Amino acid sequence: MALALQLVTPERKVLDVACDEVELPGELGHFGVLPGHARLIALLQIGEARYRVAQKESYVAIGGGFAEVADDRVTVLCDFAQLPDEIDVSAAQTEKTRAEEEMKTVGPETFDEVHAKLETAETQIQVAGRK
Repeated sequence: MALALQLVTPERKVLDVACDEVELPGELGHFGVLPGHARLIALLQIGEARYRVAQKESYVAIGGGFAEVADDRVTVLCDFAQLPDEIDVSAAQTEKTRAEEEMKTVGPETFDEVHAKLETAETQIQVAGRK
């Protein structure tokens, strides 16, 4: 028995694969999905998604969104998603450095926005390193 994983952003369908396991960055922490999982709708945060086909693990950088699990199908709707080969590591490192500098003087009105930029850059770097 396998899971059908579909990962979609507003711009495109990033993944449509059969896999054995999925791990997603939920708002309350990472959670895993195996075949036969109970129905679930979850909020997602910026982070690294992982899926496994046999013994091969693959990773995707994703933005916030939602995941629905039903009938061995995992549907992820997220703000952005990037496969490791799509990530410009030097741009992500530049963005990380810029966000780290902004975090030193950020006010409460822009904290969430700057923190999201930092998390996105860190996730992109992490996922790109898993090629």
